[in-house]
Amino acid sequence: MKTISKWMIFLLVAIAQFMVVLDNAITNVALPSIKTELGFSTETLQWVVTAYALAFGGFLLLGGRIADLYGRRNALLGGMAAFTLFSFLIGVSQEPWQLIVLRAFQGLSGAFMSPAALSIVLVTFRDGDARNKALSYWTLVSTGGAAAGLLLGGLLTQYFGWRWNFLVNVPIGIIVGILIARYIPAHAKEEKE
Repeated sequence: MKTISKWMIFLLVAIAQFMVVLDNAITNVALPSIKTELGFSTETLQWVVTAYALAFGGFLLLGGRIADLYGRRNALLGGMAAFTLFSFLIGVSQEPWQLIVLRAFQGLSGAFMSPAALSIVLVTFRDGDARNKALSYWTLVSTGGAAAGLLLGGLLTQYFGWRWNFLVNVPIGIIVGILIARYIPAHAKEEKE
């Protein structure tokens, strides 16, 4: 495994976090198109967003514990692989129930990615000014993902269709996943540190 700088490690895990945050915001813009194409009722349409948010929020602690037990990089890679797969499946889904169920699984995948990614940042930047700077940038990535999701969601929906709001995750997830597997060092279990 090749070594890279701390800031390159930060960049890779920040992209993973950006994907998770972006995906919740990007979907809001696409809801009218999703409703029309898949025949959602007004009452069930909100579940496209809610299923993701509930699964993500409900399983964050489990995601953190999985990272402790099986390694941060492994949890991040597993979550990213699942997130990428579910993004593809959402992009090709044909029924409202499929979209809702897959969004819940996508949120679960995000719940495994986020704590593992933040944990990698915290062990990469142990203390001092570099850690403060990294955490500031981390906050910027998390809040910026929500804002960028609205803009990107509008562009993708208007010019390529709502499905690309999810399909765009596929090449990014594959490329970033390969780079993380290659360059980010594996960490020992939390109990051994």
